[in-house]
Amino acid sequence: MATKPNIIVSEQDAERLDKLLASLPEKEFSAREALEAELDRAEILPSTEMPNDVVTMNSTVRFRVSSSKDDFCLTLVYPKDMDDSGNKISILAPVGSALLGLRQGDEIEWPGSDGRVMQVRIEEIIYQPEREGEYHR
Repeated sequence: MATKPNIIVSEQDAERLDKLLASLPEKEFSAREALEAELDRAEILPSTEMPNDVVTMNSTVRFRVSSSKDDFCLTLVYPKDMDDSGNKISILAPVGSALLGLRQGDEIEWPGSDGRVMQVRIEEIIYQPEREGEYHR
């Protein structure tokens, strides 16, 4: 696999994700392992210092997956915030874990749910809570 780009995660997101990981049942091992690996390699910053072009939790992101010709526009959420709207992606989904902490323009190779490697590219961060001064979401 190619070198992964550096990622940045807010202190608040890191704390909440650590709690989420601790609460996951054993059957969620692969999702836990992928997310833990990302958090372990992340630079952790206070929410007030988060660069405007980084994907944080609750960010709305337009991205492309190499196996598709389509752009996707989804909001990265915690599992409890998922619904049937079709416009959200869980942090525990393979692409969800891949998005966290990336900057606009970054690309990363990531194993999909079918085991094949996909390339994910961040095209645009449409909304980021920290950019809007929403630190306690």
